[in-house]
Amino acid sequence: MTGIVGVHGIRQSKTSKSRLTAEWCKAINRGLGALGQPGIPTTTLELPHWTGLLARGADRLGPEDDLFDATVPLSESEAEFVAGALEEVVHQEDLARVQELPLQTLGPPQLWPARITRLVMAYDRRFPRGGGRLFVSAMREVRFYLYEPDLAAQVRALVAEAFGENTSVVVGHSLGSVIAYDLLRRGQIPPERVSGVRTFVTCGSPLGIASVRRGLNIADGEPLKLPGDVEWVNVFDPGDIITGGRGLSDVSPGTTDAEVANGIGDPHSALRYLRTTPVARAIAADGR
Repeated sequence: MTGIVGVHGIRQSKTSKSRLTAEWCKAINRGLGALGQPGIPTTTLELPHWTGLLARGADRLGPEDDLFDATVPLSESEAEFVAGALEEVVHQEDLARVQELPLQTLGPPQLWPARITRLVMAYDRRFPRGGGRLFVSAMREVRFYLYEPDLAAQVRALVAEAFGENTSVVVGHSLGSVIAYDLLRRGQIPPERVSGVRTFVTCGSPLGIASVRRGLNIADGEPLKLPGDVEWVNVFDPGDIITGGRGLSDVSPGTTDAEVANGIGDPHSALRYLRTTPVARAIAADGR
């Protein structure tokens, strides 16, 4: 039977591997069922819970340990990365409209540089209900992986252990798609564990943002690509705050973009992505 490795995204510190596995399987099986395909057992899915590594040695992150909360000041390097990412996803017409407006308060004023506050205000025009704040928090966590090499190495090692001889599908959500791509691209999985991988599915991936790719040492203009003959399907929602509503085919010519509608509640939700038809088709087509 086909083996699936899943790589979860941000904000998973308050759950566990077993709970995530059950939730992911339920969502995937909903999509498979809609196609008339049999579901997968939880034993088919390996979903390493890597978030705990962000706690700098702690077993898990508690509310008071959230390194990316709005009340935690941005370092200079964080602010530069976040601002750069925002500039790539903000529409210029929205930015022009807020240039003359008074700066709004987003958390304690001293924690938000004026440049970021203005960009967040512009992003909120496109994604109301705090879209800009969510984007800032997400990019801080993405940056933490990209620019903490020891941490990133630990995360990759943990995820690599999830691969087995039967692994043929890799599914990454949000920052998990970045981690999975980074791992596959580096060739750090033992050959006997990765040789059977035929399908890579990314959901809500921020790899379309140049600042993220630069953090992976991918030069501007350099296309995203995978080794071997792995089929890459990228599933995205135009209303997804974290991706700026972008697909990946423009920066990865070999990737197939599949647009979905996850609803207005939380278009970035992993479970909403996992239950979609494109994810189900990619898994079913792998030849289970």
